[in-house]
Amino acid sequence: MTIFEELKRRGLLAQLTDEDEIAELINEGKATFYIGFDPTADSLHVGHFMALCLMKRLQMAGNKPIALIGGGTGMIGDPSGKSDMRKMMTRETIDHNVECFKKQMSRFIDFSDGKALVVNNADWLMDLNYIDVLREVGACFSVNKMLTFECYKQRMERGLTFLEFNYMIMQSYDFYRLFQDYGCNMQFGGDDQWANMLGGTELIRKKLGKDAYAMTITLLLNSEGKKMGKTEKGAVWLDPEKTSPYEFYQYWRNVSDADVMKCLKMLTFIPIEQIEEMERTMEGAQLNKAKEMLAYELTNLVHGEEEANKAQDAAQAVFKNGASSENMPTTVLSKNELTEGKIGLLTLMVKAKLAASNGEARRLVLGGGVSVNDVKITDPSERIDVSEPVIIKKGKKVFHKVTVE
Repeated sequence: MTIFEELKRRGLLAQLTDEDEIAELINEGKATFYIGFDPTADSLHVGHFMALCLMKRLQMAGNKPIALIGGGTGMIGDPSGKSDMRKMMTRETIDHNVECFKKQMSRFIDFSDGKALVVNNADWLMDLNYIDVLREVGACFSVNKMLTFECYKQRMERGLTFLEFNYMIMQSYDFYRLFQDYGCNMQFGGDDQWANMLGGTELIRKKLGKDAYAMTITLLLNSEGKKMGKTEKGAVWLDPEKTSPYEFYQYWRNVSDADVMKCLKMLTFIPIEQIEEMERTMEGAQLNKAKEMLAYELTNLVHGEEEANKAQDAAQAVFKNGASSENMPTTVLSKNELTEGKIGLLTLMVKAKLAASNGEARRLVLGGGVSVNDVKITDPSERIDVSEPVIIKKGKKVFHKVTVE
């Protein structure tokens, strides 16, 4: 089985241009490809996972990844699949986030000896002359054609700024520069990026001639991939300081039955034949084994074997008897946050990030979804004695320890 066939079997590829040529490049390890990441936070999150795993797979097959960090495009905002304009960031914030991304990506991609590159599009976008952009790039784009793309049609109803309208031009110019400067002959992106990617392919061919070699591929279900990691507590981050390895493990352990096999195919490096056999034979309660495998594999990939083992042991201990574990997510309170050793339950849940607000915590308590040391609490005004460590249980699967220093 070729790497291209495996990508299709895992459900990773959707729309393609020049499929035969793409397959040949990938299978022979001759693809130099890029995937873009806009640095909107100081950590990558689960929504980036599919792209990172794809880059790793293709590099293992001999192809060369370019991780394009959007230090320039991040200052504008991409309207694709969004209903509102992205919040503006300072140059200093973007530069900080770029450095964080580079560090995290090295867990997935081998950057040694030129096997992969990290490139920041601020290196060329920030120095562009506006008149040159209009003459050299803008002239290659039809506004009428751009307005036919769904990403712009959706925003037209709410209002699309000229700032955002330029995003397609900037992303297209990225591919043009990567093609010229680094020999990048292929681009990958989510299904919501299809229009922008086609713009890059067309720009190369218009500027350099029809024989210019440039391909585009989109990732199947990447719109769903972007939804991954969205919980009531916020995003699921790859940074252990933002999302602990235990919480990361639990996130994947709790995926729905309908999604577990899809995630195993797209995100793990378990042989596809093994996953397909599991898909044929596992059902009902047996799917829990598949979820445990998914959680362990991905935690190992992101945080390493030691942390994956700790998270698995903690999860199994909690599942069996609700017991406390040294690896359970823990919130440490100071004594000055307490009154006679106690704290309000709603305040405690917010401090432990089990709820985003007192209102959300109140709804959880009134709904019967909160227990403290295995005792269900239904009174939102309850004050909890934390002079000794306590275990808060939210729902059926979320456990959190609270201690006082």
